[in-house]
Order: sequence, then C-alpha cells, then structure tokens
Amino acid sequence: MKNLRKILIIFLLTLGWQLTVLGQDQPETSVWTSSRPDGHAPIGVMGDHMHKKGEWMISYRFMNMNMKDNYRDSDELSDAEVLQDFMIVPLDMTMNMHMFGVMYAISDKITLMGMLNYTRLSMDHLTRSGVVFNTESSSLADSKLTALYQLFSKNRQSIHLNAGISIPTGSQDNRDATPMGENQKLPYPMQIGSGTLDFLPGVTYLGQADKLSWGAQVAAVLRTGENDEGYTFGNKANFTSWIAYRWLDWVSTSLRLNGNSTGKIDGADDDLNPMMVQTANPDNFGGEQLFASLGANFQLPAGVFSGTRIGLEYALPVYQNLNGPQLGINNNFTLGIQYSF
Repeated sequence: MKNLRKILIIFLLTLGWQLTVLGQDQPETSVWTSSRPDGHAPIGVMGDHMHKKGEWMISYRFMNMNMKDNYRDSDELSDAEVLQDFMIVPLDMTMNMHMFGVMYAISDKITLMGMLNYTRLSMDHLTRSGVVFNTESSSLADSKLTALYQLFSKNRQSIHLNAGISIPTGSQDNRDATPMGENQKLPYPMQIGSGTLDFLPGVTYLGQADKLSWGAQVAAVLRTGENDEGYTFGNKANFTSWIAYRWLDWVSTSLRLNGNSTGKIDGADDDLNPMMVQTANPDNFGGEQLFASLGANFQLPAGVFSGTRIGLEYALPVYQNLNGPQLGINNNFTLGIQYSF
C-alpha cells in the first residue's frame, strides 16, 4: 500500500501540473479536437476519446509483452534461489495480443465501445534437474463493452467517464505437455480468461494547446464472484498520464507514465500444485508497477487514407514491487491502426 501511494502521488502531481500550467490561457471558444495526430492518446491507452454523434471508429492493436527475471518485492532473484523452494522456475514469458475494437457515438455526449482480444502466451521453464521446457496457450480473451459519457468540454479541455464490463469469454482450462505428463493443466498466468464478470470504471481528462496535448486517466478492474475453477483474480487500479507534442500536421510524439496496483488471487484451483512451481501459488500474484513509455502517432493524409491514424508505443519498467517470486515485465510494445468515418 505504501508503494501504491507513491505511484498515486506521482500521478496526482503530474495531473495537477497539466491542469494548472498546460491548461491555462486557452481561448474561451475553443474545444478539444481529435482531428490532429495527438487528438488521440498514446496507442496503449484505451477509452481515451469521444466521437461526434453518428461517427464510427474501427481499430486494430498488436501488443507484445516480454517478462523476464523473478522478483520478490523489489529484489531480483536468481534461478537457483527460486529452485530452493520450487521444483520448477519460470525463465521468461511472452504475451502477444491481437485487439479488435469498434466505437460508435449515439450522441455527442455518449460513445459506445467494444473490444475483442485474441491472446497467445508462451513460457520457458527450468527444472531442478536442468531440463528446459516450454508451455503455450492461446484463445479468445475476455471481451469488453464500455460506454463513455462526456462530463465537460470547454477551453480545449475535456473530461469523460468510462463505464464498462468485461465478459468472461476467455478460457480458464488451457493445457499443454510438461515434465509431469501430457495434457497438464497450466498455472494461472497461462490461463487467458478471468472466468468472472468484471466492472471497468474510470475517468479520463484531456487537454490541448496549439502544439501540445496532454491527458490523464484513472481506471480499475473490479472482479465479481468466483470462476468455475474456484478462484478470483485480484482487483486492479491503473493511473496513467501523458504529454504529446505535434511536430507537424501529421505526426506527434508522446511521453507517458503508467502505474498500476494489482491484488493477489483469492481462492485456488485444486488441480494445481502450489509446491511445484511459483506460478501455481495464488500468493505469488499482484503488486505495484510503474512504467515509462515513448510513443508516436501518425495521421495519414486526406483522400483514400482520410480518417486513418497509426500509433506505436514502447514501454519500459521504472519500478516493480511484486508479490513473489514472480516474473517482472521487461518491456512492452504496442502498434495500432485506427480508422474513423
């Protein structure tokens, strides 16, 4: 909790700076606009902007996340240290996500958003006897439906509420071959769905000047009930803040801070042995993380490409304090394309 307060303080200080410095001296008649490359947040931010009545947007994002090195709290552990307590140690993990989104504005104040996500996971392991093996899983992930409601739009600044649900369409019974045998049930990080209906509340602030834009978002994942396997993933709080500079009419770059806090798993899957590998122990989940990201948005020229925006963002960890042993995030890359009409 102490480290979560540090992340929240950084977020609030950044937001306060945005509100008091960047937002001053804006013309009374001007409004925030999405018709510039920095009119959307960095591509890694979801539900960041509204649309005008009757406007559609379809999008595709590809995200690659690499996890490496085990941590307990903020201390990095060697493989040998982890193997003192478990028969198997995870070495690294790769997550590839394909996200398909659609947005439609039923009015100037309400925009609806839906997202489907196909995820592929791969994890390398090392046993005490020196055997290296890999497990993989892939499936449709949980699907999301969100409504964005405009609270304020004036002086090139905007605030809207995010209210969504996550529908448990992802799998929780992924299996693969391991040294224990064929068709073994995989531990929690290799399960793609949550198995629970989750609420996704949030609030987003945006602001613009002639060359600069900025924004901040507070969001959460609130779990409900218990899945069919006997456990519930931890709740999650996320705080992010960014600033972007428009170099030309078609290109902008951004810097972003993103902090999150995630709870431990509640309950347990009886098919998993928590003494075999750390990823089968529900206590080894959650913690606090802070990331710094560099991004760019490209707005394609009018004509056949009118309404098309390409975004990319690369993130590195600044701070990780994990309930471990647990693999930390090494880097995260997102590439996306958005088309409005």
